[in-house]
Amino acid sequence: MTDVELIEKKLAFIETCVRQLRDLGQPERIPVDVREERFAAHTLQIAIQAAQDVASHIVSEGRLGEPETNRELFELLRRNGWLDPELSVVIQRMVEFRNLVVHGYQSLNPAIQDLVVHRLDDLLAFVGAIRSRLPDS
Repeated sequence: MTDVELIEKKLAFIETCVRQLRDLGQPERIPVDVREERFAAHTLQIAIQAAQDVASHIVSEGRLGEPETNRELFELLRRNGWLDPELSVVIQRMVEFRNLVVHGYQSLNPAIQDLVVHRLDDLLAFVGAIRSRLPDS
């Protein structure tokens, strides 16, 4: 059985991260301010991780399949009606970004800035899509 309370906490955490990025962030400073870059990158990382945790819980508890990668979690959610195809692809790309941040593969200034400026609504769309399918607690 899906732990609705746990999922709701994770969804609220994603909303908090988005609010902090909007209220406290200065995306125009990312290319020139390491603190701003790290604040944005880390806040995005933990928000995306929370989305991944939600997806993992739903896939596992709902027995929706056996994903081989974290990206596949969101594909399984799509196949089972939790996410529309476009949102699934966008969130899968965010998971790729999260992996780059965690493993420190390259400079991510443009990607961080793009996500903060153009993609925060996608995280909120994920929250809305998941909430719309949750049973009332």
